[in-house]
Amino acid sequence: MTRALNLQWHSLAFSAFIFHEIVDNPLEDETPQSRLKQIGMMSVLYIMHQGHQQLTLSNIVEITGLTRTGVTETIDPLVRRGLLTEKFVKNSMGRGKARQFDIAPQILEKLRSFQQDSNSESSER
Repeated sequence: MTRALNLQWHSLAFSAFIFHEIVDNPLEDETPQSRLKQIGMMSVLYIMHQGHQQLTLSNIVEITGLTRTGVTETIDPLVRRGLLTEKFVKNSMGRGKARQFDIAPQILEKLRSFQQDSNSESSER
């Protein structure tokens, strides 16, 4: 299978997995609008991840045009769900702390196993 097709399958698998994780497991007092925002945010974060960009609040604000509060309101449920991990790093000026996020390793591992399964199936044909 070509590399471009692999990337397409990987992106589709990520989107489908995230969609099901968020829609099928609503958090208490969560609105459908909030879940939809989370799905969209995970898509943005995945694209940033693929582009090797740091997933900091400042970078997310810059890319999305949302306010810091808007980003935080969408990101926090993703951290609670375990779809993102959070750590504190030095801010870009080297002083103070900044929130930095990563797509949870278990999600990326599930995607890798999906990709390996699809590669082995296509080589068997």
